[in-house]
Amino acid sequence: MQKERVVIIGSGPAGLSAALYTARANLNPLLIAGPQFGGQVALTHEIENYPGFPGGSGTDLIETMRGQAERFGTRIEMDVVLSVDFSTGSPFTVRTGNNAYLADAVIVTSGASPRLLNVPGEAELTGRGVSYCGTCDGFFFRGKKIVVVGGGDSAVKEALFLTKFATHIDVIHRRDTLRAEAELQKRAFAHEKINFVWDTVVERIEGDGRVERVQLRNLKSGQVYTHPTEGVFIFVGHEPNNSLFKGVLTMDEHGYVITDKHMMTNIEGVFAAGEIQDPIWKQVATSVGQGAAAAIATEEWLSKFEAKKAAEAAAAGA
Repeated sequence: MQKERVVIIGSGPAGLSAALYTARANLNPLLIAGPQFGGQVALTHEIENYPGFPGGSGTDLIETMRGQAERFGTRIEMDVVLSVDFSTGSPFTVRTGNNAYLADAVIVTSGASPRLLNVPGEAELTGRGVSYCGTCDGFFFRGKKIVVVGGGDSAVKEALFLTKFATHIDVIHRRDTLRAEAELQKRAFAHEKINFVWDTVVERIEGDGRVERVQLRNLKSGQVYTHPTEGVFIFVGHEPNNSLFKGVLTMDEHGYVITDKHMMTNIEGVFAAGEIQDPIWKQVATSVGQGAAAAIATEEWLSKFEAKKAAEAAAAGA
């Protein structure tokens, strides 16, 4: 197996930040990108709230981060981690589709994925009118009437983006107020193409091979009715990408990896950063900070770990 000092799992802002800091510490990190380079941010049409980055796409930001990390020596493998073995302590085994690695330390930054509604018709019509990414699929809904499900930053931001293509957007939200930041709300309420459907949930998504309608239920009145639409964009939160680490790393009741104040998990030498361990903030800026903190903690831990190994080897040879 290929021996590494640091393996970083994931390539979003937390992973690339950890890569930059470990590279600058001369740890020669290996970053394994995962199924989507850049994570969720790479699919974001516009980033407006990351300090020092006044505007541009998520892809632009990720490519800038990537270039900076690589400039200091980060090696990036466009591969997917299939399994990990943390049971024996450092060095840890990380297996991908193309290789296997022994890593003295691991930083987990595998992020999160969009949460599903889990209603009838959703799975069957995904890719046939059901989408979780306006940036990816908005172009295909030119001149159409669509619905957006959700009330947070992502839902409102994507609804605003989708006005570039759709003729009308109904934002369906289970509450009577939005959770999105004030500036996004202001822009959405003022937009002539956006309408809000309050206190309402989607119960079914229907159509013959493509989305044609949704069945809605008003949570206050109990009324159930059919609403015609040609597209359903779902933004109701995210689930941590934790399947590799279940039963291995300690998690909270929602599946987020628990770390201490030094970003270390319950296994010494395994750290975590970004949305895999952040159930609260979920911002590019906080993920970058968490990745940097995890990298600094990793460098400090490795220094002590390697000094201990050297002392043990010297004692054994005496």
